[in-house]
Amino acid sequence: MAQKNFHRHFETPGLPLYWIIIAYIILAWFFPVVGLLALICMIGPVVTSIYKGRWWCGHVCPRGNMYDRLLSKYSPHRPIPRFVRTFGFRLFMVLFIFGMFGVQLTFTVPWSEGGLAMWAGIGRVFWTIIVMTTVVGVVLSFIYAPRTWCSFCPMGTISSWVAPKKAPLPKAFTNIHVSSACQMKCKSCARVCPMQLTPYDSRGEAVGYMHPDCLKCGKCVLACPTKIMTLNKENNKQA
Repeated sequence: MAQKNFHRHFETPGLPLYWIIIAYIILAWFFPVVGLLALICMIGPVVTSIYKGRWWCGHVCPRGNMYDRLLSKYSPHRPIPRFVRTFGFRLFMVLFIFGMFGVQLTFTVPWSEGGLAMWAGIGRVFWTIIVMTTVVGVVLSFIYAPRTWCSFCPMGTISSWVAPKKAPLPKAFTNIHVSSACQMKCKSCARVCPMQLTPYDSRGEAVGYMHPDCLKCGKCVLACPTKIMTLNKENNKQA
């Protein structure tokens, strides 16, 4: 009998935002200046992470939404390789991707022309990077797990670096809280976590689950069979 994978797909309510990344790739192919919209998903997650953690990645990112709502149904959900989570590898990816941006911006954008041609050239650079990383993310989804790319996504990495890591936490910070009654036997929360984290490790801790890569998606809360996990803002935290 084949051994079942520990991790699995878990359907959750929410808006199907994945159409945004699909529309972006198509439209920016014909109208390169549209590629500049990628700046929103580069700046957004980092800024919001300062006071909400990696909330953007779990609720707003169209590509992450595609992994969770579409590719998760067909992914083998194998364990995400440990080395892609290491600081060294993630730092390398940040430097590599931004290095690629720099090279393309320097040598492919018609800066001397100015106007629409210049902005379209810049947009094409953003579009190219988004397409390349999306292809990598999709391939990894079918080899390992849907959110494998998110484990070392450069913007996700920077977001995790600036996310709050200890109390006192910002009032807008949303966090997972696990009751001390958790016996850590079913591990249902880890089975459905798109980042393959272990929220049960924080059982009984007043500050909650502080892993910087937690997406605040709430899947673990919904999957908990005993309902002893909550997802709360720090200024409305249950006692």
